[in-house]
Amino acid sequence: MIAHADMDAFYASVEVLDNPALRGLPVIVGGRSARGVVTSASYEARKFGVRSAMPTGQARKLCPQAVFVPGRMDRYVEISRLVRRVFESFSPIVEPLSLDEAFIDLTGTERLLGPPLEAARNLKRRVLEETGLVASVGVAPTKMAAKILSDMSKPDGLLAVELEELREFLTPLPVERLWGVGRVTLARMHECGIETVGDLARRDPAELKSLFGTMGPHLHELASGNDTRPVIADWQRKSYGEENTFAQDLALDSDEIRRVLIAHGDALARRLRADGVRASTVTLKLKLARPLGGGRYPLITRSFSLDGTTNDGPEISRVATQLLSKVGGNDQIRLVGVQVHQLERVDTAQLGLFDTGRAENRDRKRDRLNRALDSVAKKFGDEAVTRGLARAERAAPTRRIK
Repeated sequence: MIAHADMDAFYASVEVLDNPALRGLPVIVGGRSARGVVTSASYEARKFGVRSAMPTGQARKLCPQAVFVPGRMDRYVEISRLVRRVFESFSPIVEPLSLDEAFIDLTGTERLLGPPLEAARNLKRRVLEETGLVASVGVAPTKMAAKILSDMSKPDGLLAVELEELREFLTPLPVERLWGVGRVTLARMHECGIETVGDLARRDPAELKSLFGTMGPHLHELASGNDTRPVIADWQRKSYGEENTFAQDLALDSDEIRRVLIAHGDALARRLRADGVRASTVTLKLKLARPLGGGRYPLITRSFSLDGTTNDGPEISRVATQLLSKVGGNDQIRLVGVQVHQLERVDTAQLGLFDTGRAENRDRKRDRLNRALDSVAKKFGDEAVTRGLARAERAAPTRRIK
């Protein structure tokens, strides 16, 4: 049996926890600019139709009386660690999906914790006692069903199904409840008369493969209640990213874009060093200010792999700036982001074959400088010391796991 625990309106709830004057008010956490994005909205704000990932400008129109909060990622991380400790006290097998949700494998814990439903009740109680916040929990024999149940139980709910009830539970659900059914796939399924999970389960897998490729049989398995994916406790992050949407569209050669790349490089490097990892691939992401309809815009990505690995902000920014110089065209830029991939633990990072004494000495000095900057940032905040005019307002605070 697998539990999926998800904190309710996490960022907004933390803001209310720390400022009780906000209790009962529509609270929205997200980017402060008109092009920012809603990261979290209290349930008072959701009554007006405000949702996560919604543009801030649209949220203001729907709920003009809302209290907008820019977000405090360090505080959310602090609370997330408390939540994670609670999860790990119920099972050693915990797979985080983001700061505020995780899968918890309760299989084999009955003698210690009681039946899974009882364990889930106690987990909700412990989270409330330790953090002052509430979580919604779903319990099921599969990861997908547990996630669906926790979504359906919000806010502050608990739902569970047993193995013999799984097919009956899944059959009437809208087919978009399945993982992997996005907007394009959903439209295609509706064209084929597939509206519910049960409709999909009754189709022939060979037919689905011809319609949807290899994803077809996989979705058929999920619709049939067959999800063998285990909860993975030794999960490792695959990438780190920072991005922001500009208040106004910018030219490709704008100094503001270069300043943002510097800020993002520094922010990524701090996160890499804090987690004890280094990256070897840097990716630049650009969103062009050319509407495609439906709130969509063209995306451009460019990547470069280093000979070695790095956790140094100037190096990440240098590569991102070089990638920017290789992007052609006259389009204005709406959003810019930087990601780093191909991660290695610091204690296992590969040394360069032809490192010279001068290079090693330079790297040691850079490491000492970075450690000093990290100490300053930890004590006085990330913006206490920055390089040049490096500064970027993120579209919304995000640490979602990729």
